[in-house]
Amino acid sequence: MTRATETLPAMPEALVLGIAKRHFFVETLETRNSDGLDFHEVAVWALRAALHEAYAAGFAAAKR
Repeated sequence: MTRATETLPAMPEALVLGIAKRHFFVETLETRNSDGLDFHEVAVWALRAALHEAYAAGFAAAKR
């Protein structure tokens, strides 16, 4: 886990991983110390879709 995510509760971390799996087809967001596993080529439309999904999830959480 990175320093930025160490303070996130479990639910948002699971949500972020789910978004990454759906849009970027990654198995984990943990560092695996391998360039082939830790760096991913991502299309801008996939990045845009993932950011929209994350924004929508945050917006919905704030409304609750």
